[in-house]
Amino acid sequence: MEHEQRAADKDVDLGVDIAGVRLTSPLVTCSGTCGYADEYADLVDISALGAFVTKSITLEPRPGNDPPRVVETRAGMLNAIGLANVGLEAFLAEKVPLLERLALPVFVNVAGARIDEYVAVAERLEQVEAVRGIELNISCPNVKAGGIQFGTDGRMAAEVTAAVRAVSRKNILIVKLSPNVTDIAEIAAAVVDAGADALSLINTFTAMAVDIEARRPILANVTGGLSGPAIRPIAVYMVHRVYTQVARPAGVPIIGMGGVQYARDAVEFLLAGATAVGVGTALFVDPRCIVDIREGLADYLRRQGCRRVTDIIGTLQLD
Repeated sequence: MEHEQRAADKDVDLGVDIAGVRLTSPLVTCSGTCGYADEYADLVDISALGAFVTKSITLEPRPGNDPPRVVETRAGMLNAIGLANVGLEAFLAEKVPLLERLALPVFVNVAGARIDEYVAVAERLEQVEAVRGIELNISCPNVKAGGIQFGTDGRMAAEVTAAVRAVSRKNILIVKLSPNVTDIAEIAAAVVDAGADALSLINTFTAMAVDIEARRPILANVTGGLSGPAIRPIAVYMVHRVYTQVARPAGVPIIGMGGVQYARDAVEFLLAGATAVGVGTALFVDPRCIVDIREGLADYLRRQGCRRVTDIIGTLQLD
């Protein structure tokens, strides 16, 4: 299947560069949607991906929030998982051997309640050959400590970015931005100035669903993060805003995400300025959608007379 996939793309180059890490495809997984690849790699042709982004890792194991933690909406889903994960030590011992077999760049999503926790995890990941980058999660909306509190304040966002930058030499540093802010470009500028190599945006929107018969929130956490097609137009706007105001002038690549289901959705993000595109919620509906998106993207490039996907990045026409 891998040979057939590459043969279908032989007349177009889907490769992109994220801060020096070469991806053979602009498509990546969104953190939290495919775990540590142990399940997902058995379902689809993993070569359709350019990189694999892991579920969040914290210094210590986390049980996450009480259930119910997920609820479907009309155009997406709410999740309040609460960064449930195995913790750093178990990740290194049990999950890294699985990731080493992917033959893909691996970016590890790192979360924490304090800056020193982010730094401790980042330091250990410097020693893991299979890891090529850290995605700094400063934007999770459904935990009570850390996460979004770093991502909604420019000074704090810069502080945690600078601290992790100081211990990250091998691994590129990607900072994941929250949309739950007044001006996302301001936060983007702060983390770029602090040393971010790349940006990923957007994370989920804080939202709520209500059981009208019980008159109670459906999620035990009350609120959760909204993802899926409902947020895509806002995500595309925010990517374009950050691209024009921060990323393009600074020469920093963007991984755009939010509601991508089809190839045309990925193209929107690329035209708006993203160098790579994350696919998340759609994978719960159809784990093979990455393959279809890649094929559709190649078809789009052919129709446009383009030989390389980089030819369309940031080419949105505004006049």
